[in-house]
Amino acid sequence: MSVKNMHYDLKQKLNKLDGQKYRNLIIPEIDWKLNEAMRIFIQTIAEPRMRNSLGFEMNQRTIDDISTIVVNTTDSAGVVPTVFNSTSYKMPLPNDYLHYVGIDRIEASKGKCKKMLMEQVYIRQHNDNHESSPFDRSSFEWREVNCRFYSGGLRIFTDGTFSIDKVCMSYIRKPKYIHNAEDYRPGGYTLPDGTALTGYQDCELPQQVHAQIVDIAVLITSGDLQVPDFQTRQLKLKLTDS
Repeated sequence: MSVKNMHYDLKQKLNKLDGQKYRNLIIPEIDWKLNEAMRIFIQTIAEPRMRNSLGFEMNQRTIDDISTIVVNTTDSAGVVPTVFNSTSYKMPLPNDYLHYVGIDRIEASKGKCKKMLMEQVYIRQHNDNHESSPFDRSSFEWREVNCRFYSGGLRIFTDGTFSIDKVCMSYIRKPKYIHNAEDYRPGGYTLPDGTALTGYQDCELPQQVHAQIVDIAVLITSGDLQVPDFQTRQLKLKLTDS
């Protein structure tokens, strides 16, 4: 579904509620609601806060729903980390990073020996004393590496005897902003953060979820104005997600 069709679908569904109330919605407002709906949809799939939510890779449907924004590193890709201290390295997260999926490969070396450390990569919490434990610390021989996210990106730990040469990570990236700026005015429009938009940008997510994103946008708009049909639309979304 193109962004223009998403606009049409959203207007049609809103006009069924109250044509007079929604007649004054302008293109930047509709774009904003569509992007808010897309963010909610991605969050539900990628990082659900509740255990009964979906979760990425819970099943094939959830994988398919956001497959177009999952970045998988190739054999030639990867980041060369820099030294953090004597027992760890650091790497910044990509500019378009949204959510972590997994470490595909860590290349490490100890003297003249090089290894691909893929079997056991652990994302640790800050209160874990993994590097002081002989059973949990990173090990070149056992191909085990501990990692931890922090404000500067990803920190990769060693036991001080080997170095980290390259890190290849898969992640969910930020999708491009959905907009129909060319139909608003010839020069497009500017977002509150100063980003200038021209032309148009269709939703990057797979076609099968576009209608659901529109439904979420309608639900958000309906909820903002507390229309009588708000609870009915909530129920429809729950049934669609089941």
